Order: sequence, then structure tokens, then C-alpha cells
Amino acid sequence: MEKKAVLLGASGLIGESLLEQLLSNSHYKEVLIVGRKKLERQHPKLKQLVVDFDKLNDYALQIQGDVVFCCLGTTKSKTPDQVQYKKIDYQYPLDAAAIAQSNGTEQYHLVSALGANPSSSIFYTKTKGEVERDLKAIPFKSIHIYQPSLLVGERKESRNLEGLMTVVMQILNPLLISGLRKYRSIKIEKVALAMIRKSLEDASGTFVYPSDKIEEISSKSYK
Repeated sequence: MEKKAVLLGASGLIGESLLEQLLSNSHYKEVLIVGRKKLERQHPKLKQLVVDFDKLNDYALQIQGDVVFCCLGTTKSKTPDQVQYKKIDYQYPLDAAAIAQSNGTEQYHLVSALGANPSSSIFYTKTKGEVERDLKAIPFKSIHIYQPSLLVGERKESRNLEGLMTVVMQILNPLLISGLRKYRSIKIEKVALAMIRKSLEDASGTFVYPSDKIEEISSKSYK
């Protein structure tokens, strides 16, 4: 059966790749982008809903689909204010989840981060852990949480530290074996592919995929 996807965060790093892969995937008949601004991208399968995330309930009737993919997230440099930061990384994903579930959506796929922990003393990993924890309380048929390590891919803005880390990880990746494999860097396209592949399975429950598991899912041969 062809599915309808709802995608939040389509302009982000993983979201962009996920959008393109969804549009080219024959299992998806429609992709609804929910975002603050309209994207220039056009495609017969693509629909766009421009929203004010602080008033997301105003658009509740339009946020409907078989699967929700949430790639919302920000960075400290883009959003230095922690209150606003938490809205984007915590509140908006949960608001969208509650609305979608009430509209009959059975699957919710969330991009989180490796090391997410609600008890962490680090604001970033604590926020990611909190959204994971509270998402699990929403009664979807299945919840899929992806915890990628350092993401490798073309970025719109230059980040010197991440560029340096990408080079360093190319050297370190082969040395990270056994239980350390989850710390290997991973390509953006592989995260998006893993999300789509898991969305096509008829699973029930809550599933968490650390970076090494994401790599395994995306690299596996499928007929």
C-alpha cells in the first residue's frame, strides 16, 4: 500500500536528503512538508504546509499521514537562547507527535543524537533525552528513534570544527571496532535511507537505533 509521509525539518541536513529519497520512493504517494517557510522544491508528490510552530494546533486537521518523520533541530550558534532552543528540539517534535497520533498516524520517526540522556548535565544531550523519553508516552503503533554520531555531508553553512572532526573521524573510523562502532561518523544519506527502510516495515513497539545500527540498516541489501 502506498503511504503518505509528513516531514518536519525538510530544510535541515538529514531532512533534505530524506525529502529527496521519499519523493523518489515508489512506496510513498505523497509527502507533506510542515515548516516555517515554503521551499522552492517542486514535485508532483510534494505538498507544503507553512505553519507557526508555536500555534501548531491551529493546523491540526492538515497534519495527517501514515508516517511522520521529524528532523527538527537547531544548533547553539543558530539558537543561543536555551528557551527557544528547547522549543525547537523538544516542544515542537512532541506537539507534532500528539497531533499526528490523534489523527490516526501509526508511525513516528525521530532524529535524535548519540548520547541522548534526560539525566545528562549537558543541555544538548539532556534535551534530546527528554524528547525521547516523553515521545515514548504517546501511543503510536511504532516509534523509531535514530541516534546518529557525527554527520558527514554537504552543509549550507561552514562549520570549521565539524569540518575538522570529519577529517579526524576518517582516520579514526577504522579503529573504532566492537562496542565503539557506534561512534563512527555516518553519512547523512544513510540516516535518511535507514529511516525510510524502517518505515516500510510493519513493526509494533519502540525502537532505538544508535549510529552503528543505522549504518547496518542502510548498508543491508534489499530486494
